[in-house]
Amino acid sequence: MGEKSLQKKQYILEKAREVFVEKGFKNVTMKDIVEACEISRGGLYLYFSSTEEILLEVLKAEADEADDVFTNRITEEDTAAYILTLFLKEQKKELLRKKNNLTVAIYEYFFLHKAEKNNMLRRQFDAGVKVIEKLIESGIASGEFYCENPKGAASNIMYVLEGLKINSQTMGITEKMVDEQMLYIMEGLIIDME
Repeated sequence: MGEKSLQKKQYILEKAREVFVEKGFKNVTMKDIVEACEISRGGLYLYFSSTEEILLEVLKAEADEADDVFTNRITEEDTAAYILTLFLKEQKKELLRKKNNLTVAIYEYFFLHKAEKNNMLRRQFDAGVKVIEKLIESGIASGEFYCENPKGAASNIMYVLEGLKINSQTMGITEKMVDEQMLYIMEGLIIDME
């Protein structure tokens, strides 16, 4: 794919993201994306065959970008506690972002496709558990954390974050609510140095 084609594909993904933010997943049609991009139907089908394919590309790009932002802020001198705090701060920003959020589209899509073996949401969740587990193990090795079950603690952290995502879209959450959960996570791991 040439540079111009890559730019066009990126433009379609950016516009499609806006449509998914506004309408969720189940109410979006290819026509909606065509109109948002102001291109022909054939022009869209040169790059994508379905709204599902487009959403999955949008989600992949979002995950890659989030990983880049997070990993680019980590240095070799950073402690496990600092890295976990940084991770939780990034999660907090995402949780409190009221607009420009794909949460509804993501959950609509995965409610429709939950039986799939290769579920992207499950893979991302499991990858998050593994990263946090390794981070906890690193903190234990350095004497920063105490935890008898790093995998269980990592899973619990991911479940708390998923629950907060759902609450943010259904009941609403406040910064105070998020801070309380983040503090509870850190207090459960950090060894008191007094």
